[in-house]
Amino acid sequence: MKLRLLAVVVLALAAGCAAAEQPSTPAPATYELPPRQVRPDETALELPPAKNGDTEFTLLGLAAGLPSITGSHTEFPAKGQFVRVRLVVTNTGTSSVLFDTKRQLLVDDQGVAHPPEEQAMIIKRQPAQFDLGHGVRVEFDLYWDIPKDRKPVTLRAFGGPSITDMKNLVGTDIKL
Repeated sequence: MKLRLLAVVVLALAAGCAAAEQPSTPAPATYELPPRQVRPDETALELPPAKNGDTEFTLLGLAAGLPSITGSHTEFPAKGQFVRVRLVVTNTGTSSVLFDTKRQLLVDDQGVAHPPEEQAMIIKRQPAQFDLGHGVRVEFDLYWDIPKDRKPVTLRAFGGPSITDMKNLVGTDIKL
């Protein structure tokens, strides 16, 4: 009888331990994107993604102190220095967002906010405004022309109007 009781206790303990060790939930599947080489004039940025409304910003690279840029038909000198940020924007919301690259501001070390340099964006054939659909991810460059004696400090990012913020007046500051 004692042996049978001992066997029951051992089985109960073993069952309790097995119940306590629940299998972990498997990680969700992810896309494996191939790594790409950083451009020669650029520094890779390893910053966590930042959100503004329904738009997520991932900054990939920064190039500062560029004296000029070259496009397919022209070389364009900076008034000061060109600064380029490579980034990915992703719509995490449930509806589309009208994304405007002209609203993205570069804040320098003296607190001055600079809009993108329109001619540089055109010469480098970067988008001006586009519909960022649900779950869509777009990678591109932004260019600014700031004084030579300034340092880029922050990207003030605006994701675009969303259902919860139709005006999108407040940006998200992302430290470079």
